[in-house]
Amino acid sequence: MIASYRQVGNIKGGIFLVGICLTIGIFSYTNYLSRELREDNRAVVKIYAEIIANAVNDESDSNIDFIFENVIKKVKFPIIQSDRNNIPNMWTNLPKNISTSVQIADMLKSMDDINEPIPLLFERQDQEPIIFGFLHYGDSHLIQKIKIWTYIELLSIAVFVFIGFFGFSFIRNNEKQHIWIGLSRETAHQLGTPVSALMGWFDYLKNKPLNLEKVLPEIELDIDRLQQVSRRFSKMGSDPEMEIFDLSERIKVTLAYLKKRMPSLGGNVKLINNIDRGIKIRANGTLISWAIENLIRNAIDSINKSNGEIVIDLDQDSFHVKVRISDDGCGIPNKDWKNIFRPGFSTKKSGWGLGLSLCQRIIKEVHKGKIYVLDSKINNGTVIELTIPNK
Repeated sequence: MIASYRQVGNIKGGIFLVGICLTIGIFSYTNYLSRELREDNRAVVKIYAEIIANAVNDESDSNIDFIFENVIKKVKFPIIQSDRNNIPNMWTNLPKNISTSVQIADMLKSMDDINEPIPLLFERQDQEPIIFGFLHYGDSHLIQKIKIWTYIELLSIAVFVFIGFFGFSFIRNNEKQHIWIGLSRETAHQLGTPVSALMGWFDYLKNKPLNLEKVLPEIELDIDRLQQVSRRFSKMGSDPEMEIFDLSERIKVTLAYLKKRMPSLGGNVKLINNIDRGIKIRANGTLISWAIENLIRNAIDSINKSNGEIVIDLDQDSFHVKVRISDDGCGIPNKDWKNIFRPGFSTKKSGWGLGLSLCQRIIKEVHKGKIYVLDSKINNGTVIELTIPNK
């Protein structure tokens, strides 16, 4: 149980860690793309700065005006040309809400915070170049869209993580509620037969008190069955103790107990034991008996006619023991052959889908075996086989 809760904590921690990794990855990749695009923009602005610097030698400003109007204005990001005192002279691609000189000056400062301005240099022979202005530039629409898309992705991740946590908790709470109810029903189901039998013996003794010695062994069997039910539930969730025992004898005892109490189980069903004597396996006898009894009870419940039959067969080799339980009941649709072992799935109106899932847990998880529907036909019976490693 503790390991299960730790696993749940690990899953939640894993979801949170994945969310953090995705966030870091998206931010890193977005910054990388932004840097690359800014470097491209800077290279373009440097070329424009060189073109403007070469045109300065002209006595008139017509070349600079031509370059700004026909070359620089073609770019896709905001540019402001200023003098050496950072006073704007020309600009392009500014937002429509920026029109006054104060707003343009503020825009210039914000662009300088993002990208270092490119100086406009007037080259002189054998002398230091003179800075006569600057080209200030901002991020292109593509960079801005990438930033916006980044926040959209982060919001999507946050929603995904939230839904993951909420959905996981909701599903787990539903499963816990279903398991508690199912365990209550299974407990009542397990206790029902011995309790009903004890009540029957009590009524019998009230009418015939002199037959106590005759009835006493049966009462002891039912009391032992109550203790066995307690042992079964106590072993679920703990490390089971393995032992070598006679499987054929365990099945024989289970069938003998069920035969005498068949009226309380739902009808006149014939139980046929075809297992040879002396077949021993190494397993947990309490849990194996529980699984086989559950399968037999399910087979009894599936028979809705007056005279049904349930046959228990066994095959054995050097590595495995196969127990086969056949009935002539209502059958299972082919699409549900695997579903019947899923917790919560039941074909019964009053079922909670826990009995066969417990059988699968006992056989598959505890004993590393297999349990499956070998054959089934509607209104013609079902054969369920369980395979137990024979060590």
